[in-house]
Order: sequence, then C-alpha cells, then structure tokens
Amino acid sequence: MHAVTRRGFLATTSAAAMGGFSVGQGASSASQAGIDVDRLPPYGNSTLPPGIRSRRIANVNGLTVHILEAGHETSGRRAVLLLHGFPELAYSWRKVMLPLAAAGYHVIAPDQRGYGRTTGWDGSYDADPDPFRILNMVRDAMGLVYALGYRSVAMIAGHDAGAPVAAWAALIRPDVFRSVTILSSPFEGPPAIPFNTANGASLQRPAPTDDELDAELAKLNPPRKYYQNYQRTPGANADMLHAPQGLHAFFRAYYHYKSADWKGNDPHPLKARVAEEMAKIPTYYVMEKDKGMAETVAPFMPSAAEMAACTWLTDAEVGVYATEYARTEFTGALQGYRVRRGSNPKSLAEMRTFAGRSIDVPSMFIGGTSDWGVYQTPGAVDRMRTTACTRMVGFHLIGGAGHWVQQEQPEHVSRLFMEFLRATRD
Repeated sequence: MHAVTRRGFLATTSAAAMGGFSVGQGASSASQAGIDVDRLPPYGNSTLPPGIRSRRIANVNGLTVHILEAGHETSGRRAVLLLHGFPELAYSWRKVMLPLAAAGYHVIAPDQRGYGRTTGWDGSYDADPDPFRILNMVRDAMGLVYALGYRSVAMIAGHDAGAPVAAWAALIRPDVFRSVTILSSPFEGPPAIPFNTANGASLQRPAPTDDELDAELAKLNPPRKYYQNYQRTPGANADMLHAPQGLHAFFRAYYHYKSADWKGNDPHPLKARVAEEMAKIPTYYVMEKDKGMAETVAPFMPSAAEMAACTWLTDAEVGVYATEYARTEFTGALQGYRVRRGSNPKSLAEMRTFAGRSIDVPSMFIGGTSDWGVYQTPGAVDRMRTTACTRMVGFHLIGGAGHWVQQEQPEHVSRLFMEFLRATRD
C-alpha cells in the first residue's frame, strides 16, 4: 500500500464533504490501491459509540478486512458475526453491537469484500467477478472467523446483500456457523437439479430470469425495469456517485425512501413474479425504465422537519456513508448483483452443488413491516419457512421499521438476537 499524498487526501475529504468524487469510470481500483487506509481519519467520523473499536485484520482469503468489534476486552467469549448489505457498511450494525457485547458476546462486523476499508479487492467494473461469488464470500466469512481465533461462532447474521452470504455460510458449514439470522432478504434454498427425468418426470419450468422480467416490465405504462439489472450495468456506479443532488443527499433520500418514515411503503405478498404484480413495488426496486437510481430517489428527499425527526439516522451518520463511498465508489459493492443474484450461469452451477440441502442449524428471520425486501421475490418467504430452513424458530416483522431494520429499530432487533441466542445455545 502506498501512503496517500497530502493533496490526494485533501481531494478525497473535500469530495466527500461535497457529496461527490471527481474521478472517472473505473477509478475504484485506483482509489483503493492508492490510499493507505490506516492513515485515513478514524472510521465513523467520530460517531461510533464508545466501546466499539475499529481495526484491520490481514491475510483473510486475500483481503485485509476492516472490522468493528465490541466485547473484545474479555477473552473466551462466544462470537457473533454480522454481515451488512448494500449500500451499507459494518457501521450499519453499530446500534446492536453493544447490547450483544453486554450480554457476553464478542461481536464482529466486517466491511465486506467490495466495501469500506476492507482492501484486497479489485474495484473496476471489468474486474474478475469470481471473488464476489457466494462460495468465496462464505470463505471470506470463514477466514475472518479463523483469523480471530475461533473455530465456530454462536450466530452469523446477514442483512440485505449480507443475508444470502450468512444463509449460505450456515448451509455449507453448520459446524462453523451454529445458528443464523436472516434480515430483510428471505433465503429460498439452493437451485434445484432436475430429478427423475430419466423415468419420465417432467422438467420444471424455470422461473423468469431478470432479463425476461425486464422485457415484460418494459411493456408497462409507464415502462419499468428491475433494479438488480440496473445495478449490474456499467453506468450504475457513476449515476449514484455523481448524483446531481450530491452524494450525501442521495444517501439521505435512498435511506428515507426504503424506511418506515416513507409512508408509501405498504408491502404485501405478491401472487407471482410477473410484470403486473412486480409493478406494485415502489420504484427503488422496480424502477422507471428511463431513470437511474439517483433520479429515482430524488423526489423522496425528506423535508427538513422529517430529517430533524429522524433519530435513527442523523445527518452526521449519513455523512459516514457518503465519506466512505466517495472514496471507494460503488462498483466493488455492486459486483454482488452481477454474480450472486439473478441467473448468472456460473454462480447457479456452483450453487447447484448443494441442491437438496437445507439450513439445519437454528434460524430466525427479521424484517420490517414496511420492508418490501421481504416480498420482492414472490414465494420466497414460504420456501424459506417450509423447505430452505428446517429449524426456523422465529419469523419476526417489526413495526416502525422498513428495510433498515437494525438501524430503525435497534432495541427490538437486539432483544430478538439475545432471545434467539439464549434459546439456541448448545
């Protein structure tokens, strides 16, 4: 790693303060490789609660992983691993870490591959996507657990894009990940392999791919598109990074629009993954075809009064996300949409290795009553509760929470975590 120059450092911090970052496409890799992360200002812009420390762990599956941790002062504690989603950071767990530590756990929250102050990943759009596939992300989690001196953790929890990583970790290595909490994004289980076809069983019709869904969404009035397809495009990074309203305002509007604070969020199960049903979802998931995400969320910028009343996400806390993403950009974080979701053939082939397997350790699901993430994939909740997880001991939808459930209602989430850990202690 090279030390950052004074001019480069000032350029970085100025861009973050203005909510933008004046670099061209593909500069994510350079912005990561050219900065000595250990010389950056303290993580969290002085908003981290006392008792949570920030440090970096080298030699973790090719990464140097930045983590937040609480309860580290006492040795011999059982560990809990918390995996964040998009566009988030380890910082997103700050409000539940201290209660878990007070209950006697060593709580570990990493910046995942592609995010924040974890380094060792290539942030260019044309980077090899293989390191971001689900099996390697599970190896990232295992490598961190082992590096910290644990053979197992009491619970792995994942929110949003971290949810499939946590779920697959519990499915593949139940000896390491002894229980799992899935937040916001239900886990459907591994893709199936056709069974008994040699004896006349019919092939199941595959679910519509994201491209097929997009083709049908484009026929609606007004035309729509699926956000995960947008997230896979080369232009998604620049669209959000250089949002006309500024990066800080982009994050504020994005978080508001998907939270319980936006009263238009009234999610419910959908009948099928067809255009007419999917169009019932707000535009942060089923976007207008001619708009990027920055333009999509701009009309939902909260008022000054709403921002002042938003105690779960202060202006200074929004600034943490803006500062970190101004430096790293979004491309590394977006790689997961290209290879971990949808119908990527290589990823599907890898995951079919585990066809027929289920999560057999104790599991729990947490979402918000205002979270469309719970229902954006029709039927996923039912498949999770009936086949994908064989020991689901809790399914909780929390009032007063949208998609950012552990930030919007941290006391409730902390209580559910601790009850779950007590009930499943082996």
